[in-house]
Amino acid sequence: MAGSIHVIKVPDVGEGTAEVELVAWHVRPGDAVVEDQGLADVMTDKAIVEIPSPVAGRVLALGGEVGQTLAVGAELIRIERAGDAEAPVAAPARAAPPPSPAAKLAATPPPYAGPARPAADRPIASPAVRRRAWELGVDLGGVVASGTAGRIVHADLDAHVAAHGTRPPDRAPGTGSAERNDQQAVPVIGLRRRIALQMQESKRRIPHFSYVEEVDVTEVEALRAALNTKWSAERGHLTLLPLLMRAMVLAVREFPQVNALFDDEAGVVTRHGAVHIGIATQTRHGLVVPVVRHAEARDLWAMAAELARLAEAARAGRATRAELSGSTITISSLGALGGIVSTPVINRPEVAIVAVNRIVERPVLRGGAVVSRRMMNLSSSFDHRVVDGMDAARFVQAMRATIEAPALLFVE
Repeated sequence: MAGSIHVIKVPDVGEGTAEVELVAWHVRPGDAVVEDQGLADVMTDKAIVEIPSPVAGRVLALGGEVGQTLAVGAELIRIERAGDAEAPVAAPARAAPPPSPAAKLAATPPPYAGPARPAADRPIASPAVRRRAWELGVDLGGVVASGTAGRIVHADLDAHVAAHGTRPPDRAPGTGSAERNDQQAVPVIGLRRRIALQMQESKRRIPHFSYVEEVDVTEVEALRAALNTKWSAERGHLTLLPLLMRAMVLAVREFPQVNALFDDEAGVVTRHGAVHIGIATQTRHGLVVPVVRHAEARDLWAMAAELARLAEAARAGRATRAELSGSTITISSLGALGGIVSTPVINRPEVAIVAVNRIVERPVLRGGAVVSRRMMNLSSSFDHRVVDGMDAARFVQAMRATIEAPALLFVE
């Protein structure tokens, strides 16, 4: 007999969110679903949230198209619950989403490393797991699932890679110098749309000015190497970034006006005692800014451990909304790709951002002699409405003084 109709609405994901963007469907009308199976992904201001099914049954109707904005409380999907005469389906049939361009972009299948499975046996996995499998060239059809209702989790993927290895996605053979006239329309949805809107608003509303300073990192790099030699086995490996964050924390004490948020509609600048440092991080899925909270209360190794944890979560697409919000000042680092100089865009409503450029070993004149030194530029941008040029320069100079005399990193 027929079951009752269950309407799933867009949930309230907290922090005042009034609407979300629908970025992927994992089911289509007619599909059978089990309890806790992922139905759709929605994008908030900060993170992608997967919406699971609270019931088993069959999909009747979808409440929107990929790329559409839905209000909290709006109908997301209708499911007919399994009737008394129907047994719940153990493994749902996962058909491909409707073939709109946006849906194709949001639900691109991985390049399978083995034979394709029948549609009824398509594996159940979250978007983050599917992305990792695509990047590793792993066929999810060959991965043993341990999650609820046959769901493949990250640990299952790790175990499969450890046992069978990976292979890169297939590449088409070269076509020489033949002319190409193909085009590809790429919908700007999900995280990419959020990034675009945030950058647009930041540049539109904030009068940026930039300041670049050259820093000699020879001594701080020598200190880092010595600390790693002595403590890495016990406390973990240090990169340069935690030392730069420590220099930022000390500089903020002298110039609290740069560790602030500006509500330009209310005309209020809020200076923060806590230093919550956002780390602008480029992932395969787009730019995200995980936040190392209370950097002022962490030592170098605590900051390094938190950086490593957040970076792994960001790369895997598992960073939570709380981990991606609440920063008061931001550092942007592209590592070896950092270039000589950059003009970073402020992470609104913050008022300052510091970008770390590439380290270059080159000859420098010191005391009348030419010596080899490791040099790096700090490129910074400030909100000129609330930060004066002199204060901005002095703030960066304070960071430079600490970095070039790294014993100061340990002076309170």
